[in-house]
Amino acid sequence: MALLQISEPGQSTAPHEHKLAVGMDLGTTNSLVATVRSGVADTLADEDGVHLLPSVVRYSANGDVTVGSNALSHATTDPLNTLASVKRLMGRSERDLTALEGYLPYKFTRHESNVPRIDTAGGAVTAVEVSAEILKHLRQRAELSLGGELVGVVITVPAYFDDAQRQATKDAATLAGLNVFRLLNEPTAAAVAYGLDQKAEGVTAIYDLGGGTFDISILKLTRGVFEVLSTGGDTALGGDDFDREIAVWLLKHAKVEIDAQAGQDHQLMRRVMKEARRVKEVLSTQQEAHISVRLNKADDFEITLSRNQFETLIEPHINKTIAWCRKALRESGVEPTDVENVVMVGGSTRTPYVREKVAEFFGKEPLTNIDPDKVVAVGAAQQADKLAGNNPDEEMLLLDVLPLSLGIETMGELVEKIIDRNTVIPVTRAQKFTTFKDGQTAMRVHVLQGEREKVSDCRSLATFDLTGIPPMVAGAAHIVVTFQVDADGLLSVSAEEESSGVNASVEVKPSYGLTDIEIETMLNDSFRHAKDDMQMRQLAEQQVEADRVLESLKSALAKDGELLSEDELAKIEQCKSILLAARQGDDSDAIKQAIQDLESDSEEFIARRMNRSVQQVMKGHRVEEFE
Repeated sequence: MALLQISEPGQSTAPHEHKLAVGMDLGTTNSLVATVRSGVADTLADEDGVHLLPSVVRYSANGDVTVGSNALSHATTDPLNTLASVKRLMGRSERDLTALEGYLPYKFTRHESNVPRIDTAGGAVTAVEVSAEILKHLRQRAELSLGGELVGVVITVPAYFDDAQRQATKDAATLAGLNVFRLLNEPTAAAVAYGLDQKAEGVTAIYDLGGGTFDISILKLTRGVFEVLSTGGDTALGGDDFDREIAVWLLKHAKVEIDAQAGQDHQLMRRVMKEARRVKEVLSTQQEAHISVRLNKADDFEITLSRNQFETLIEPHINKTIAWCRKALRESGVEPTDVENVVMVGGSTRTPYVREKVAEFFGKEPLTNIDPDKVVAVGAAQQADKLAGNNPDEEMLLLDVLPLSLGIETMGELVEKIIDRNTVIPVTRAQKFTTFKDGQTAMRVHVLQGEREKVSDCRSLATFDLTGIPPMVAGAAHIVVTFQVDADGLLSVSAEEESSGVNASVEVKPSYGLTDIEIETMLNDSFRHAKDDMQMRQLAEQQVEADRVLESLKSALAKDGELLSEDELAKIEQCKSILLAARQGDDSDAIKQAIQDLESDSEEFIARRMNRSVQQVMKGHRVEEFE
């Protein structure tokens, strides 16, 4: 297994100079920035001593943009212009909005680019632009605290962010004026923090439950070497769902019709969600919480929610995370008892019931001695310090993996996987393909992502054409398709015909990402349909082989049919008819047998064609000339 050596990208002209680099945790609910000073990594506070920056941006009609706590204070009074949890929109298309409407009560503008734009008093903005404002604020905080410009940053993303979501994060950093050393999976960043501080070894589970995303990673740590054995998660599951459960419970007891009244009253929903968040935090340390919220102009509605009731409300969401943990362990070939440490990451892991369920599943108490809100930023800061070249004598190896398989479409609408999921990145893999028909001069390369066998069950990433292939008989051309995934999980694909050198390539930068349901169900479907998919693939492969044999026979008969007697031709035509009939059926074994029978009865014909070909080549020459 190839290792990715993390080292400084270049030699400093002043080796003694400490270059300013930071790690940024761009979170759904809160964001942080951290750096390494005097060998210690820690988060940076604002002028008021506050480390957490609410991931909230407000746009005013006069063009002013406020970020963080100042923006959050307007959430209930100006909800449509105060944007929160936009990380859920990163890399998503307009068709994904239906699944997010319950979380993001904004007005959207349709656009030809298919990228959702949120209407605000200051104009329509995308999630990338909103995220750029948050990153810009973190950059300003860092440069003010450190007294200089940053040479680079490491930005963390959920491990299950797909290519579009990662690219959107990079685009936001570019808008914020940041030089991105690399994107780093959030669970991996946490492993860096715990592994370096505590010299952890063995198998570690990183359970990361933030405000809007959940990730589980199973890592093998050995003396500074971090290998991600498997990852899993849900990009639309987190503490926001806990808040929403409390809000729905509250409105139900207050007898408020959610769809009719609350769904149209954005200020009311913001007030309820704000109170729900406060109640959730209270219940992390107390057995019950008193709720008081104004549901109309005159009266406050009051009620008490116990911790037991709260745990009942959120249990389905926690069980969902445990199911992901079980899958990640199965895919890594690890039993819960093999896991030595369980690291808790994300503010939502402060919920006692979350820790109880995780401890119950893994059979051990999880580690919480590093602030779960800060641990990701701390790990990212350590990585950024290393990439800046501030400690060239130290070595650290970091292995990361692809969350989903990558491949191309082949004949029969099948997917040929080039790089399997959980392959260590960065990685380059190549595979040879050939033409299907005689004289074929072009090939379309359809790039796909997913675990299923059929094209229709996977996600299309890109399509490009390789043209200028020299005309040859079917199967003679050798086309090398190369997949290259960089350290950030971003993909480029190229294709080249070996004899002529003609080539084409594409950088996969889609403008939208997977929907919440697609991300969650892709792996579920691959396991549930594994047997059916395999049978379907066997059938499709035999059908493609039948088509190839029939196409070759047609070409051979047209060129050399006179080499056959009438009886021989009739026998071959009979086998051909049997193969055609089997080709239309759903029995792969029957098709395979029919192909073998046709090839067997055509052996004499093939031998005669070869003899004729040799005679034509030898005509006018002596054998000695070919020795």
